[in-house]
Amino acid sequence: MRPRLVLLPFAALAALTLQAIAAPDEDLLGKADGYPIGSRADWYYNERVRVGSFSNLDQILPYYTLAKAASPLPLPKAASEPRIEYRFEQQTHTIEDFLARERVTGLLLIKDGQILVERYQYDRTASNRFLSHSMAKSIVSLAVGIALAEKKISSLDDSVASYVPKLAGSPYGETTLRNILRMSSGVPFNEVYDGKDDLTRFNIARYRYGSIEALRQFKAREVEQGTRFHYASSEPVNLVLVLRQVTGMALSEYLTPRLWQPIGAEADATWVKAPDGTVTGSGNFNAILRDYGRLGMLLANDGAVGDRQIVPRDYLLEATDSHRQPDAFAPGKATRYFGYGYLFWLFPGEKRRFALLGVYGQSIFVDPELKLVMVITAAAKTASVGAESLGRERDALWRGAVRTYGTW
Repeated sequence: MRPRLVLLPFAALAALTLQAIAAPDEDLLGKADGYPIGSRADWYYNERVRVGSFSNLDQILPYYTLAKAASPLPLPKAASEPRIEYRFEQQTHTIEDFLARERVTGLLLIKDGQILVERYQYDRTASNRFLSHSMAKSIVSLAVGIALAEKKISSLDDSVASYVPKLAGSPYGETTLRNILRMSSGVPFNEVYDGKDDLTRFNIARYRYGSIEALRQFKAREVEQGTRFHYASSEPVNLVLVLRQVTGMALSEYLTPRLWQPIGAEADATWVKAPDGTVTGSGNFNAILRDYGRLGMLLANDGAVGDRQIVPRDYLLEATDSHRQPDAFAPGKATRYFGYGYLFWLFPGEKRRFALLGVYGQSIFVDPELKLVMVITAAAKTASVGAESLGRERDALWRGAVRTYGTW
C-alpha cells in the first residue's frame, strides 16, 4: 500500500492536501469569488460576503482612523507552540480541530506578551483589519475610565443629561452613567438581529436624524434603572455623546494618543462614523488581530503597559470583576452564563476572567492572573453564536487554554 501512495500523481496529492485544510463552509462564504466584499445594503446579513466584509468594512462605510504607534510594542513568538487540548461533546480536541469545525477567520493566543498560536483561515492574513462588532462597546468603557481619571467626567453616578442636556427629560438622559455602563437603564429594547427589531429602528433613526433624536424615540422604562441587565446596543451611544461633549472631539481622536498608540499598535485602526460625526460606538471598530491581542494584553495587565498606567486600574477592576457587581449582574443572573460589568462580559468562577464579545463570533478572552489572552474573529452562521456550536466550543477551547497553564 505504501508504494501506491508514493506513486500518486502530484495533482492528486495536492488536491488531498487542499481538501484536508479546507475551512468550514468556505464555498458558502464566497471562496470561488475570492471572498467578495459586500455593499452598504448587504454586508451585515449576506453570508456570501461575510468574510470579505468583516475584514474590509472600511472599504464599505466612512470611518475615522486611529493612527498606529510610532514604535509598535514587540509581540515575539514563543520558541515552541504548546499543545492546547479541550473537551467538547465528550471528545478531546485540539486547536486544529477547532479551526476545522468552526468558521474562524483569525485566532491568536498570547501569554506573558508572547504569541503562542496565530492562525488565519479563508485567505485572511495578519494585515487584514477585522471587524469588532460589539467588542467596540468595551473600548467605549475604557474611554469612560480614561475620561474619569482626567476629571472630564465627575462621577459615574451623574446622569447622561448632566453632560448632554438635549437628552434631558428622556429615560436615557435621566439614567446614570454607571447604569448605562451596566446596560441597566430599564428602557425596553428589542435586539434580535432580524432587520425588524428596535436595533434596526434605532440605527435608521440615528443615520437619518442623528444620535440624540434616535435615543429620544425611546420614551419609557419598564423597570427601575440599575435593577436589571438588558442588552441594548443603544446604551453605549449615550456614552459616546457624553465623551464627545466632555472632550470636544470624536472618540477616535480622543483615544488615539490615550489608548491606541500607548498599547503599541502596529497598524492603524478604523472606526465607522455616523452622519452626525460620532463614532458608531456600539460596534464597527476594525483592527488587525495582533493589535486586538495588544489590547487584550493591556487588560490582562490591569490597564498598564510596562510602567505606564493607560486605563485606571481601579476602574478596570470595577468594570471586570464579577465579585464587585450587584447581584443582578452576577454570572448566572445577568445571563444564564455570563455576568456583566461595565460593558464587559464576566465569566463565572472565583477567579477574575472576562471577555469582549461581538456578534458572529468576535471575541477577546482575558485571564489577568495567567496573563493569558485569546482573540477570535469569525464569520459565524448566526449573529448570536449561542444558537450554534461556536459559542460553546469557543468556551471549551478557552477553558482548555486556561487549564494548560492554571486551574479554572
